[in-house]
Formats: sequence, structure tokens, C-alpha cells
Amino acid sequence: MSDIDDYLESAERVLTGLDNSIVERASGLCIECVRNGGTIFFCGNGGSAVDSQHLAGELVGRFRMERRPIPAIAVTANSAIITAIANDYDFSEIFSRQIEALGRPGDVLVAISTSGNSVNVLKAVETARDRSMNTIGFTGAGDCALSDITDICVKASSNETSHIQEALLVAGHAICNAVEKAFSRSEDS
Repeated sequence: MSDIDDYLESAERVLTGLDNSIVERASGLCIECVRNGGTIFFCGNGGSAVDSQHLAGELVGRFRMERRPIPAIAVTANSAIITAIANDYDFSEIFSRQIEALGRPGDVLVAISTSGNSVNVLKAVETARDRSMNTIGFTGAGDCALSDITDICVKASSNETSHIQEALLVAGHAICNAVEKAFSRSEDS
């Protein structure tokens, strides 16, 4: 078996290890948020920052079908805000301060951390909870703080960063698909 075969087979095992019922619950939370006039926020570091922007873009733009834009913000995207907060306060507050400024009760924060222990992501979740927002964690298989403090936690069945990222992107796309379908059925939803 080649290294390529090995890698793809292990990625497939992680992907099939996702708990569909948890992804479904996360989708329902996002649909309810948007139906009630709320916004879905995303945060994460490194590759998870890019995944945050990617998923927000799928909702504001479109994923697979034409429909109205869905309110979504990646708090990873504004370098001026991030660097100002990191410089004037602390890097641990780059997401929480934005959630404090923009988040409202009933909004959703999707917090992505492959380790589940990123301090700035955890602070964002704590701030979201203080603001009566709902929280969804995206993380790996290990025990972590993120799974303890989020309302719903989607866990990839791996501790390997690359496979966690691959599985969580698929879970994120599944959520985007469900949300998009919910709002393409009825323009007044």
C-alpha cells in the first residue's frame, strides 16, 4: 500500500467517524438562529481561521444553490481589528472582543479549534455564552475544554490535525447545505 493510499484511507475513517446526529443538531441551531434574525459567527486560528472565513463565505454568498444571503461573520477576517486588539489588549481577546461588540442573544458562535484548548477561542465561547448566544464547537477526538463549554460539539474522530481539519470542513459544509436548503425553500423564512 502506498503512502497516498494510507493517508486517504485514514482520512476516510475519520470522515465516517463523524456523528451525523450532532452535525444535524448543530444545523438546527444555525437554522433557528437565522430564522429568528440572528447571525452565525465563526472563529479559529491558523487553518481554522481560514475555514471560518470559508464557511462564512458559503453562507453570505452561496453554497450550492441560489437564495438570499445568510448573515454570517468570520471574526478572523479583519486584520486591523485583530492586530489592534492584540496590541492594545492581548491576543487572547482577538475574538472575544469582537463577539462582545457584535454578538446578540440568539446568535450562534461556531468555535473551531483542532486541539479544543486555544485560549482565544475559549474566551470567545465564554463571551458568547455571557451574551446568551448559542455555541457550537468544532474539534478533534481528545478531551478538551471546548467540548465542555459549548452547547454542541462536533468532534472529528482523530487527534491528527490534518484529518481533524478535513472532517470538520465536511461537517461545516453539511451545516451550510442544511441551512441553505432551509432558506431556499421559502424566501420569507
